[in-house]
Amino acid sequence: MIDDPVKTAYLLERLREHLPFLTTLSPPLIAMIREQSGGLDVPARGDVTQLHYVGDEGGIVCGLALGIDVGNKVFLASITHLLFDRRVPLAREIAAYQKHRGKRLRRQGRPI
Repeated sequence: MIDDPVKTAYLLERLREHLPFLTTLSPPLIAMIREQSGGLDVPARGDVTQLHYVGDEGGIVCGLALGIDVGNKVFLASITHLLFDRRVPLAREIAAYQKHRGKRLRRQGRPI
């Protein structure tokens, strides 16, 4: 098991209380979104507007509002592929989750 179910549920509950909040996309995520959206200019920052837990396989997934028009596409990204300013509510808790999840995935030899 990668995620602690109790801690993860508690973090999700707390994060939902602060929606929407600002995030910065990692460069690989920006490149992937640009590729999938037909080469649109993708901003480096956006708002997390939704949160979901997709199980141990995907962890916490964030719905992103990026302010670009791509029709009916929705941008979803693992919280591990996002960067958060220290001033974001629960930034320390997010960083702890990201670190723990990354460590567990590396131990299993799986990509982050």
